[in-house]
Amino acid sequence: MTKSALQIARAAYQPKLPKALRGNVKTVAGEPTQSVADQEEIKKLFPNTYGMPLIKFENTDEAADFAPMNVGVILSGGQAPGGHNVISGLFDGLKKLNPANRLYGFLMGPGGLVDHKYIELTADIIDEYRNTGGFDIIGSGRTKLEKVDQFEKGLEILKKLDIKAVVIIGGDDSNTNACVLAEYYAAKNYGIQVIGCPKTIDGDLKNDQIETSFGFDTACKTYSEVIGNIERDCNSARKYWHFIKLMGRSASHIALECALQVQPNYTIISEEVEAKDLSLDDIVTDIAKTVADRAADGNNFGTVLIPEGLIEFIPAMKRLIAELNDLLAAKGAEFAEVPANKQRQYIIDNLSKVNAEIYASLPEGVARQLSLERDPHGNVQVSLIETEKLLSEMVGNKLAAWKKEGKYVGKFSALHHFFGYEGRCAAPSNFDADYCYSLGFTASVLIANGKTGYMASVKNLTAPAEQWIAGGIPITMMFNMERRNGEMKPVIRKALVDLNGAPFKALAANRAKWAKETAFVYPGPIQYFGPSEVCDQPTKTLQLEKA
Repeated sequence: MTKSALQIARAAYQPKLPKALRGNVKTVAGEPTQSVADQEEIKKLFPNTYGMPLIKFENTDEAADFAPMNVGVILSGGQAPGGHNVISGLFDGLKKLNPANRLYGFLMGPGGLVDHKYIELTADIIDEYRNTGGFDIIGSGRTKLEKVDQFEKGLEILKKLDIKAVVIIGGDDSNTNACVLAEYYAAKNYGIQVIGCPKTIDGDLKNDQIETSFGFDTACKTYSEVIGNIERDCNSARKYWHFIKLMGRSASHIALECALQVQPNYTIISEEVEAKDLSLDDIVTDIAKTVADRAADGNNFGTVLIPEGLIEFIPAMKRLIAELNDLLAAKGAEFAEVPANKQRQYIIDNLSKVNAEIYASLPEGVARQLSLERDPHGNVQVSLIETEKLLSEMVGNKLAAWKKEGKYVGKFSALHHFFGYEGRCAAPSNFDADYCYSLGFTASVLIANGKTGYMASVKNLTAPAEQWIAGGIPITMMFNMERRNGEMKPVIRKALVDLNGAPFKALAANRAKWAKETAFVYPGPIQYFGPSEVCDQPTKTLQLEKA
């Protein structure tokens, strides 16, 4: 395999570990925990893994002997930078406990466990993937582990390979499934431990004990580099407005972090849109006002950041989509017979007055997408809506109307971008390389101490790595009950942008200035070698939250 100069140099990087994980480790248990909500229901569903204490690791002079054991690891869900270092840290941690320990990787996600597809991860394999991006060492998948026959099928291969513990590296849904699996194996006394690791670039898996999910740092730095490049081009050409959509369907952490790094002219935060009950027209009007104000100063250019999930956070759009789903479910056959050139009017005629007005205001392409492209359940595929094009077209229309009224003098030309996959498999930043390695190492110590139903936790992340605090958090502690597919299910509560939190307040305090002035910041590419203040800095979000 041909390797780049960076790959060769990065292979030699030794991730930094918290001091507590470097020598002999002892476990310190805290107070019993409870779920964030719905305590009684969740306690009934998880009698064997509910109420366990927080765990912290500390150094000790006492050495312990650990019998050899085999461990399995699974990468679950979408990719995030640093996954390979979680596995490297897990491998090194296991070998430090006992050189006879073995690690097996289940291929292509949780499905590999159910289908008995695996490889043994040896030192030769691990060394090829240290400090690299991607999940290609064993692949990932989105199979949900939630049925008894899956648990039992997985048990067959775990017994055959004499595996005593499984580490599931994933997001909120994957770790919810990890906890369900841990509870099932504990209830059956199968002797299989299950440990989770917090992964997602979206940044919505966090709480007091999980300060950030891995991959968020690298992904945001990757996006910010490219946005900064666009801003520099924007400030050079001075004739385009760039509408940039960023990943983050369920929360706007990525858009917020990138905004703090690059200081664009306008940033939409979906949680704020929902909290203020803003309409699509409210958002369009506000962006158009920013464009017009800058044009009055002779600046016919700028940047707008848009979170991927915006449409689902606009209350009026939510109501429109819900009624559209019901209408097309009830009258799908009749609608299919309507000639294409009359379908838009048919929908307008069959919607309630308020929703008909919103639908009529949408550009033709978006209106068609809402009515035609459905998922297997008959619902609108909102993730396919090109929100950046929708907004720029509507802003352009509004500006054209204002120009006729003499309210706007300027030129408006829009370009569009969507940054998503570009950030998911980037070579991890030093922060993510260190953090992920520490998470994997922490998982090995949790396993050695007989824990199950825990998520690896590494805290104090704005301090130097040696001062980080390693331990474990019971996954049930993060649970609440939510409606999924018509049923109430226990799930890890998603962390949305806190509108009272320091990161959002920093944006709110600066956005009027950034809208009017050209205050762009150009972060440049991720730096892996050089002074710590350039190479090892955590996200702006973390720095503000922990200030």
